[in-house]
Amino acid sequence: MLVLLRKKSGASTVTQVCGIAKRLLATTSSETTTAKSSPAEEHYDIIIGGGGMVGTTLAAAMTKNTTLADKKVLLLEAAPEFKGFNASGPFLNRVSAINQSSIDLFKSIDAWPRIEAARYKAVKQMQVWEANSDALIQFQHDNFASDVACIIENNLILDAVYARVREAAPNYKVLNKARIQCVSLPRESGASNTRVQLQDGRTFSCELLIGADGGNSVVRKQMGVDVLSFNYDRMGLVANLDLNIEDGCDNSVAWQRFLPSGPIALLPLSDKQSSLVWSTTVPHARQLLAMEPSQFVDAINEAFCRQYPRPDVADKALQAVNAFFGNKGSQHLRQYPPRVSGLQERSRATFPLGFLHASSYVCNGAALVGDAAHRIHPLAGQGVNLGFGDVRHLVKTLAEGAYAGFKLGDTQHLIKYERKCLAKNVPIMIGVHGLHSVYSTQFSPVVLLRSLGLQLTENLPPIKNLFMKSAMG
Repeated sequence: MLVLLRKKSGASTVTQVCGIAKRLLATTSSETTTAKSSPAEEHYDIIIGGGGMVGTTLAAAMTKNTTLADKKVLLLEAAPEFKGFNASGPFLNRVSAINQSSIDLFKSIDAWPRIEAARYKAVKQMQVWEANSDALIQFQHDNFASDVACIIENNLILDAVYARVREAAPNYKVLNKARIQCVSLPRESGASNTRVQLQDGRTFSCELLIGADGGNSVVRKQMGVDVLSFNYDRMGLVANLDLNIEDGCDNSVAWQRFLPSGPIALLPLSDKQSSLVWSTTVPHARQLLAMEPSQFVDAINEAFCRQYPRPDVADKALQAVNAFFGNKGSQHLRQYPPRVSGLQERSRATFPLGFLHASSYVCNGAALVGDAAHRIHPLAGQGVNLGFGDVRHLVKTLAEGAYAGFKLGDTQHLIKYERKCLAKNVPIMIGVHGLHSVYSTQFSPVVLLRSLGLQLTENLPPIKNLFMKSAMG
């Protein structure tokens, strides 16, 4: 900076110039101090917004992909640091029915041996039956050659996939207690990268932001996609139960009965314990939650055995169907679940039931997985399995795109992931929602139609096997 001094200005002008210089130096010094105190914005190839089972499994799957293993990945987890899983402790009340396709995913990322070494329960058979008629269906493989599903505690799945992510450090980093405040996508800012700001003020940039942040996803809202969402005005109640089973008997059947208020299911945890998942009305769920343990146990046993009103037309129609296929009736096939004898202390919990589906899973610089993209009723046990399906398709799509030279956040390639997932998820979601709708009424014509549908499926192996194949992924 050049300053021209006129001779007439004298000492006063020199004093003014010195003051200006001091202020400039002070300003510069202040700016330098501020710049040093504010950490530089960290850049990652991929940021996964939200942990949980799906988000953490996604990170673990990337570590095992040869094309993506060397990428710099940040997993933002809102919860505190995961404390691990104690296989010798009591069973936890949050479990998932994991299908064969999801098991294959865990095997491919070396997470299955850790689950297998801890504890899980294989389901050899599943029986589903109607409360307002004799209709029933049983799912199992020929001669019980393989499992229908496996019941695994959610925290055990997290423990297994976190172990794989920790092995990939420092390329893969987990940041706990990290909640996303806002997102700036490339199409809005004109930048080449997506920018993420946390609630504590920290900011990061990335080529691709993956929203795994659940039903209230901040990432999805920022993407601006249309969402079909509604509540069922139902609650899901879970609990761990003790069973009255003789020693040596194998508790390997999953039981589900459609009651007028919603389905009730028993999922095996061990030879002597099962997990309860009871979908019912909100007032009834609150009533069940407030019951004394002995009353609660009695309510469960009654729900599985109680005789409900049955339309005569439905009974006669089922008799005709069974006669046509040469069966004496569904009663001779029906088994009943073991009697519940006790409730594990502090294992009861409730959660709201609803439906959600995003019209699009991707945009430039972002993608959605799991509950951020879709949410369904738990009656078919497909919710988290759909999320694990998203993981498989997204990892494959990203690896193929990176190998071909695409940017990770390029919509041109991400759209392939969306198409694969929509083709798989939408039919299942429509089917599950349809089941909930038709089993939420006692209107005689509907009871007749759903009973016939269930019994015909039971008697037509090709259709039955098609349902099993779809459910197993």
